[in-house]
Amino acid sequence: MPIDEAVRTHAPARRFAAPKDLEEFVTTLEAYERGEIGADEFRTFRLMRGIYGQRQDDVQMIRVKIPQGILSGEQLRALAVVARDCSRGFGHVTTRQNVQFHFVKMAVVPKAMDALEAAGLTTREACGNTVRNITACPMAGVCPDEPFDVTPYGEALTRFFLRNPICQALPRKFKIALSGCPTDCAMGAMHDIGIIARTREADGRREIGFKVVIGGGLSVSPQNAWVLHEFLPPERLLPVCEAVVRVFDRTGNRKNKGQARMKYAIRKLGFGTFKAEIEKELAALPPVRDPAIGTFIVEDARPERPEAPADLHDVITHSGTPAFRAWAATNTRPQRQAGYSMAFVTLARGDITAAQLEAIATIAETSGSGAVRTAQDQNMLLRWVKSEELPAVYRELERIGLGLGEAGRLLDPTSCPGAESCKIAVTGSRELALAVKDSLTAAAGNGGKDLIAAASDLRIKISGCPNSCGQHHVAGIGFHGAAKHVGDRGVPAYQMLLGGSVDGEGAHFGRRSVKIPARRVPEALARLLALYRDERAPDETALAFFKRVDLERVSTALSDLTTFSEKDLQEDDYKDLGSDRPFTVEVGEGECAT
Repeated sequence: MPIDEAVRTHAPARRFAAPKDLEEFVTTLEAYERGEIGADEFRTFRLMRGIYGQRQDDVQMIRVKIPQGILSGEQLRALAVVARDCSRGFGHVTTRQNVQFHFVKMAVVPKAMDALEAAGLTTREACGNTVRNITACPMAGVCPDEPFDVTPYGEALTRFFLRNPICQALPRKFKIALSGCPTDCAMGAMHDIGIIARTREADGRREIGFKVVIGGGLSVSPQNAWVLHEFLPPERLLPVCEAVVRVFDRTGNRKNKGQARMKYAIRKLGFGTFKAEIEKELAALPPVRDPAIGTFIVEDARPERPEAPADLHDVITHSGTPAFRAWAATNTRPQRQAGYSMAFVTLARGDITAAQLEAIATIAETSGSGAVRTAQDQNMLLRWVKSEELPAVYRELERIGLGLGEAGRLLDPTSCPGAESCKIAVTGSRELALAVKDSLTAAAGNGGKDLIAAASDLRIKISGCPNSCGQHHVAGIGFHGAAKHVGDRGVPAYQMLLGGSVDGEGAHFGRRSVKIPARRVPEALARLLALYRDERAPDETALAFFKRVDLERVSTALSDLTTFSEKDLQEDDYKDLGSDRPFTVEVGEGECAT
């Protein structure tokens, strides 16, 4: 087969769906509608099937489980069908690499599940108290810095836990992430289990293995994960993960959902005792769990291109139109395989329309491997693009409205769905993300380009409530939704945190700073960037600056923006971003703790 045909071979769709899931859902829904089962029982059932209640009573959110973020062209088109026929015409990529659809009528949920099942996609265990979607770095397998590809191990773990009886009714949700690099690119340090690829020299030969950390988490009580193993051989990965899940199942708090995550069990027992319990579970497991753990092939390996110059990526990305060069500078990287590049697709607020999903499928099939990967920053990644084809890929992305640059940088804020749909959200985090992006983009165009570029390492992450679905704790500048009562009126606000991150040393949580009326946040960000410009040390990054800047200095610089006195508030301050109605706190019972 000619090389071009080999490279264009479309990635087969991985199947995680099972027809019985749809049949069981329809049967149980009908029983609920006939009154044969109660609301609480049905709620527990549908959550396990990825159907999540919204703050609006008559619609649902559907969460599609995307293991390691991998989507074939066929699966992208199936998502497009659900977006167009069952939802609002677009889907939403989450910080856990899933795809969500909002405002879905229960009557059409079976239709959506049927379209997903046909392409091998499932909603099973995307919500509920089970092992959630197992995530991995979207660059796994092509990253120049990784010691080896973690994807097959994520695949094996996903298939082991999916529908496994041992994790269908855990005390609380359970999250696993795999990183390919020492920098912990998939943020394992804030997961129940974090798995980080490592190598070591033993008896003159190179061995592969994993650093394993457990008990990390965010929410209202963030916790950096404890180190369980500095180096774990691959054949022990699955049994160790199983043992951890089993211990959590035994020790987790089933009476208080607010204290039910594994980090609380470890805090209560002590890490030494919890680790001893894991060893007991391991001793009781059969000696062989899954000998095929390292044999899963997720994406066809492509041959390197020996004819491609080593600097081909740089040559291509430094030529062409100014718009292409600007996009390529922030959204492309060379792969470790000679002659190929990867290209991030920036999705504003993680949103992508049905037409864009279909177009991305075609781009992946004609210019990539036939598959894409979703990313934890709510973007997508095209891989195995011949470097010389990057300009054509950019033109196609621009044509469909996805030619934005700045992926994973300052001008690409992350946000959860917020009060638009979430029962427990206080504020409209999606609207703040849009306002922040627009404000910073305008500043870059009005003489602030150099400052925006200098601070590009900063990540802005926004949550609509303190529970950190938008990961505000680990952002260089993070915000979570809040409210302030002034007289008899409510003011939408955001609590700001500074200096959060995840790196090879673990999770570093942002320091709690000031609270700001929602509509003043963009101006506050502009002042923070000016503070960085004026007071940074030579060669100091923006993240390093906000990790060490004195919080009193920040408070002083923002003092007039953080006042909540009636005489200083404007009429718009009593309205949330994106709304023309007076702000009221409308918080219900969240199903994420059900």
